[in-house]
Amino acid sequence: MKTTVEIPDMLLEQARRVAANEGSTVRALIEEGLRRVLKERQEQGIGFQLRKISMSGDGLHSQVADASWDVIRGMVYEGHGG
Repeated sequence: MKTTVEIPDMLLEQARRVAANEGSTVRALIEEGLRRVLKERQEQGIGFQLRKISMSGDGLHSQVADASWDVIRGMVYEGHGG
């Protein structure tokens, strides 16, 4: 797949020199770098994490305990002119 990426001139020149010295290509360096970063982040578990929270109380209000999402949404936006 092709894509366009903006890279600072100085970084691109460095990448070209490294690729030439290694008999490789800038594309190969970019792919290697992306793979390393993605693997590292996966190993570190970096990414979206849902915060652990809890609320005090006795659960849902009786008006919405058995209501559908459409009913609850309607109650939330009631009187908002939409």
